[in-house]
Amino acid sequence: MSTPDPLQKDRDVSSSTKPAPVTRTAPGDTTPDTRSRRRSMWPIALVGIAAALLAIGIVPRLAASTTLSQQVDAQRAPTVTAVTPRRAPASQELLLPGSVMPYADASIYARTSGYIQHWYTDIGAKVKAGDTLADIETPELDAQLKQAHADEAAAQANYDYAASTAKRWQTMLQTQSVSQQDAETKTSDMQAKRAALEAAQANVARLTELVSYERVTAPFDGVVTTRNVDVGSLVTAGGSPGLAGNPGELFHIEQTDKLRIFVNVPQDDSADVTPGTQVYLTTQQYPGRQFPATVARSADAIDPVSRTLRVEIDVDNHDGALMPGAYAQAHLALQTTHPALDLPVSALLFRPDGVTVAVVGSDDKVRLEPVTIGRDFGTYVEVATGVAEGDRVIDNPGDAIVDGEAVRIAPAPVSAPATGKQG
Repeated sequence: MSTPDPLQKDRDVSSSTKPAPVTRTAPGDTTPDTRSRRRSMWPIALVGIAAALLAIGIVPRLAASTTLSQQVDAQRAPTVTAVTPRRAPASQELLLPGSVMPYADASIYARTSGYIQHWYTDIGAKVKAGDTLADIETPELDAQLKQAHADEAAAQANYDYAASTAKRWQTMLQTQSVSQQDAETKTSDMQAKRAALEAAQANVARLTELVSYERVTAPFDGVVTTRNVDVGSLVTAGGSPGLAGNPGELFHIEQTDKLRIFVNVPQDDSADVTPGTQVYLTTQQYPGRQFPATVARSADAIDPVSRTLRVEIDVDNHDGALMPGAYAQAHLALQTTHPALDLPVSALLFRPDGVTVAVVGSDDKVRLEPVTIGRDFGTYVEVATGVAEGDRVIDNPGDAIVDGEAVRIAPAPVSAPATGKQG
């Protein structure tokens, strides 16, 4: 049996306690685990890339398909804007053109023949009724009046003598001093002389009246607008009215403290214009000024040519602001007791069978309703028949819209809240 070597034992112990050698790898080298992990991530990356490619190709197609569907739906049921009829106003202003005329208008002619001795008023002069406008010199007429007075005196003397004679003969007839026939002859002579006296008195009155016409006077208060005579002008009795070349008009007077305006009211509004209807006038020379007036009277008959009613409007003009012959606009306030509904003009459809509107029913389908137009308010019109309160009427309907077509009503826009401060 051999003895163990101590040195060999130490070598065995040291060899058993020596650490294991460390394995080092270069930077480009991979271990088997790393390579396996990388191989397992390649399918995931390929799936992501495929999903991205599919998204790039499919999403636009889906968006286009959605847009196309929306367009098809919009064409199938177009979106429209609806309005609701509202009650028309009870009052309406009717604007009509008119011509300002004087309340009274007179042409002054000579009533006696002679020469103009003097004239007192020129154009633009304001005169009162009875004021002297001119004096006419008529020496022949004055001589005829003197002769008429002499004839009247002679007729008076003859009548007085015949009356006293007839009275005496009637007294003698009672005593049978004269015959009945002679007494009746004297009475007849007295009556003839009385008739001659009356004729002479009438001639004097006529000539006196003609002499009074030597003084040309104003018939009413007004303004002299024309003077056609001068001192020494020969005028004839009555002149020649109606002749444009030589009318014979001495003066022309117009009453301007009150004026008339004549307007022609359309037949549709004639029933609402009555005496007393309030109205005011406007003119171009007074911008912004209103002249209060009233409807005085009307013709109560429609003109068959123009289909209008002739209406007279009176206006107070004591300040002389308005002048006869001027152009004015009359604003009549028409009142109606039973106003109908109104709609915007854009809601009307003009079809060959008449005016219609497109009403949306409870089933959201179009129903074309014929309507009757009443008063015209400009952008709105009164609809007398065809619609009712609460109806949904399409505003600005297309010309191609048909009865029974399905539509969608656009929601009403929401107004922004008021931000202003209240006082």
